[in-house]
Amino acid sequence: MTGHAPDRGLGNSRRAGPTASRETHRPATEPSPRPDPAAVRAALATVRDPELDEPVTDLGFVAEIRVEGGEVSIRLRLPTYFCAPNFAYLMVADAYDVVSALPGVERVAVRLEDHFAASEINAGVAAGQGFAAAFPALADGELAQVRRVFLRKAFLAATERVCAGVLRDGLSPDALAGLRLGDVPPSPDLDRLRRRRAELGLPDDPDARLLVDTDGRPLHRDEAAAHLRFARVTRVGVDANTALCRTLITTRYAPPGPRTGRTTRQVGGPA
Repeated sequence: MTGHAPDRGLGNSRRAGPTASRETHRPATEPSPRPDPAAVRAALATVRDPELDEPVTDLGFVAEIRVEGGEVSIRLRLPTYFCAPNFAYLMVADAYDVVSALPGVERVAVRLEDHFAASEINAGVAAGQGFAAAFPALADGELAQVRRVFLRKAFLAATERVCAGVLRDGLSPDALAGLRLGDVPPSPDLDRLRRRRAELGLPDDPDARLLVDTDGRPLHRDEAAAHLRFARVTRVGVDANTALCRTLITTRYAPPGPRTGRTTRQVGGPA
């Protein structure tokens, strides 16, 4: 089940909360360049939905970017009112961190909207207190383990995409176990795989073996078929959830139609 599916664990009915807003601190002698809106969007493009492994900018999660002097405000939205709060917290916190690091940014305000736990998430990120402090009755720890679990899934899905491409080019499945990353033709899928391996601390140099498990152990030829089946199931699940979330957010925030005359909020908002 996708993390954007209903998760009613907090039982909170508020639709929007305070803004996750803090000032950044820079040396007084440092020049004060103005932040560039394009740079803000590029920074947000590095923030990924942890489950879908896609940039929040590509998924339509960034509703608005406003830059006024050194102040940046961002509005975020998600496919459903009940998206899992831990996933939402990760994306709001990551958005805050990457934009805060940009030159010239003096203050960042990130506001998650139309989400049942927006108040807790926005307040938690603004205070820099972490997910466990923001949700003491729900969380049993911080989110590093959650992030790593989904990073491993992203690694498996990326591996399957690369191997599928190699097989389409005519290579025998039995030969996959002997391939190294440098043997694979350049492609966006290969670039993504290398990034996910680097994020997991796995070897990503040209001499590294293509087929390794999530701990980096090279796989024997006898293990390759089972590993690829598991990777394929993982990739299909990620792709299905991504397609579902794209449909949900498009429907939720679609402009009023000529037949119904309904507003965006009426189309996808909570009852």
